[in-house]
Amino acid sequence: MIESRRVRRNTLGDILRRSRGRFPDKPALRFEEEVLTYSQLDRIVNQAANALISSGIQKGERAAVLSRNSMDFAILNFALAKAGIIMVPINFMLNADDVAFILGHSEVSAVFASPEFHQVAQIAIKQAGVAPRLLSLISKPAVREGEWLPFRSWLEGADESEPEVELDDEDVVHILYTSGTESKPKGVMLTHKSVISEYVSTIVEGDMSGDDVAIHALPLFHSAQLHCFLGPYIYLGGSGIILEQATPALMLETVETYRATQLFCPPTVWIALLRSPDFASRNLGSLKKCYYGAAIMPVEVLKELSQRLPGAQFYNFYGQTEVAPLATVLKPAEQIRKAGSAGKPALNVETKIVDDDGNEVPRGSIGEIVHRTSHAMVGYFRDPEKTQAAFFGGWFHSGDLGIMDEEGFITVVDRKKDMIKSGGENVASREVEEMIYQHPKVSEVAVIGIPHPYWIEAVTAVVVPKAGEALTEEEMLAFCKDRLAPFKAPKFVVIADNLPRNPSGKILKRELRLRYDALAQP
Repeated sequence: MIESRRVRRNTLGDILRRSRGRFPDKPALRFEEEVLTYSQLDRIVNQAANALISSGIQKGERAAVLSRNSMDFAILNFALAKAGIIMVPINFMLNADDVAFILGHSEVSAVFASPEFHQVAQIAIKQAGVAPRLLSLISKPAVREGEWLPFRSWLEGADESEPEVELDDEDVVHILYTSGTESKPKGVMLTHKSVISEYVSTIVEGDMSGDDVAIHALPLFHSAQLHCFLGPYIYLGGSGIILEQATPALMLETVETYRATQLFCPPTVWIALLRSPDFASRNLGSLKKCYYGAAIMPVEVLKELSQRLPGAQFYNFYGQTEVAPLATVLKPAEQIRKAGSAGKPALNVETKIVDDDGNEVPRGSIGEIVHRTSHAMVGYFRDPEKTQAAFFGGWFHSGDLGIMDEEGFITVVDRKKDMIKSGGENVASREVEEMIYQHPKVSEVAVIGIPHPYWIEAVTAVVVPKAGEALTEEEMLAFCKDRLAPFKAPKFVVIADNLPRNPSGKILKRELRLRYDALAQP
């Protein structure tokens, strides 16, 4: 029985080894000056995995990774998987208190951190009351810091052969912590089967090819870059370029230098690229497949991108960490005809729209978006109550409100928690945002509801003008009043320099609500 399982096994380590067998001398990943072929990458992954096993960390234990993007991050992703140790990627923008919660909740046995986050990691370990048996510095040339061992030196001399660990497709490979928009972060448990099933959907729906040259610029601790792009391209045998940070100048230079064919950015980063002075001067003609997600792309921005990158096709990937993360896709042919839509369910996904009791609503009606898919998490780590609620009625409940039209295309209306209840009516913040984006001076906007003595919640727009443009609250209020029903029109407009967002590009509306909570108070 065990031998039969091994024959049929398909884990993250298996897909890397198979790509090595097919493309041993092909460049797999580049980071700064280091380039690893598939053969070299698999060998160093095996070394790291065998060193982990020799350290005494057992299958099923957890290892945290606190770092910006790097070659070592990618190596650890596959090495931990081969060793049967669960990777816990941590958002490097979190403070020590937040990191401590994750370290304590997941009870990590190892912590890997880049030098710039070494102090945060040390403080967090102490606060969490955990005692990791392995501490290692990664991502940059490092020297030993007390108990912290330099990663590359630590694995030198380790066995390069395939580790002998009994693994199963249903083993948990990653625990990714959500951003904690409602309460404490939740640990999303994804298995090898979850992520590889999602890779297949992503490859098919995204028209990906092993001939692509992909840029991995958004944070790898986030499911989107890790599971929609890094993993699938290793599976295919494509070539990838890892960037430490998603800075517009570096991204545009990289596209030109390496003739990259693929790029993923959330809308906020696509906007930053468009506004960069380098956008017009760089040769971006190699780009053929451009992906966006994490938030809805403003229609006006999509039109501008299509005009300025005429040789590129655009894809909207919609989903969330709990489904690893792809759920639906809007393909290139529908970008304009169905602008603003999240598309149709991906290859391995079934989706419907339901009411609060779990009953499917008629086409064209608003309800919660729910999914059935082999991509789905097995649950939230050590949180059975929230796991049960998420899988109510045999479907995964996304928390997003949406509409499915007669053709089966889904439009995300809002997060349940972002729907504004104004004057007894529901106002979708996204509808108001789309209208405001039509103003020629607007670069970015976020619409929120704030407490109000008459409206209960007052529609409020936080607007960032385009560079060099002067924009007043009165001008925006008049613009909205002429184009929206009275209950939908903003009662307040705030002109801001920027919008708070997390590293995946999502605008942090909870921060805006806290910041402007008292705006309507006397």
